[in-house]
Amino acid sequence: MKPADAPVSLPAGTRRVTVTRGSGRAADDAVVDEVPIALEYNGISHAVMLATPLDLEDFALGFSLTEEIVDSRADVRDLEVVDGCGGLTVQLEIASACFARLKDKRRSLAGRTGCGLCGAESLPQAVKRPAPLHSDARFGAASVSRAMRALDGLQPLRAVTGATHAAGFADAQGQVLLVREDVGRHNALDKLVGAMLTAGHVPQDGFIVVTSRASYEMAGKTVRAGSALLAAVSGVTGLAIELAQDAHLTLIGFARGETLSVYTHPERIVWTPPT
Repeated sequence: MKPADAPVSLPAGTRRVTVTRGSGRAADDAVVDEVPIALEYNGISHAVMLATPLDLEDFALGFSLTEEIVDSRADVRDLEVVDGCGGLTVQLEIASACFARLKDKRRSLAGRTGCGLCGAESLPQAVKRPAPLHSDARFGAASVSRAMRALDGLQPLRAVTGATHAAGFADAQGQVLLVREDVGRHNALDKLVGAMLTAGHVPQDGFIVVTSRASYEMAGKTVRAGSALLAAVSGVTGLAIELAQDAHLTLIGFARGETLSVYTHPERIVWTPPT
């Protein structure tokens, strides 16, 4: 719950503003920053997104992996964040084979005049399905609930602004090892994936928890990151269920308290017998 007034000291990524509340009373408030972030690959601008200007190295790494621009952390040879032009630019130097693939993709998107969905010629091209996961991992329902409860208290930006999403990576026991926040739920997940790459965590050894709904994009990014379970505090979409089923991802929605709604691959969940 966001406090009535902004704290004296604000965390990075937030700013102080004046707000008028009941009876016309002026008070201090805190809001989260949202700025344009440009991603450049080998000197070529690829995408510009609005994001919270924190953990941008993690963001660029995670985005590069989950959008299939690179195949591994080793494909990113150099990374630098540059300030200017009303925003921030993350300049990445990637392996030549990955850059060639990216250029081919950009030419293909620019040259198509199909259905209009991101330049794709057909719906199957627009709705990409990642390669299926190969994981024998199983996780206790209690561990998933434990991680969701812990995530609630590991969000300093939300605590002072009430305006961010979070994504966390937990081990099999439900201990949250990493958390990243952002105004955008996709950005928070990409930041988390990048942090996992940098920290050397093995995605198959744990699972991902998020404070948003689980959409097709969120499910796809989780699969490409290599984690076999995604748990969301809100609902899931029909397309996310289809993708998760095909990709062998356990997809959980409405993970609140001890309640879980498991939409795909429930065999990966170990239910604690009632006492």
